[in-house]
Amino acid sequence: MAQTYEFYCERADEAAVLAAKATLENVRERELRSEKTWRGLAEHARKTIEERVKADTARAERRAAENPLPERLAG
Repeated sequence: MAQTYEFYCERADEAAVLAAKATLENVRERELRSEKTWRGLAEHARKTIEERVKADTARAERRAAENPLPERLAG
């Protein structure tokens, strides 16, 4: 199941809150590592979405160039 950018950001935010509330140093460090990991996953998801949009646009442009509309339908 593919997770979304928003999902990863929510998990990162939760980890940041837990880190801020932690009284034990090892718990704080664990939550900060978790936050960093979630943010990395969010960034990867964001980049994947951007690349998918670029690829879809390029494919659509290629298809349009290969199959132009007849003149009478174009204008």
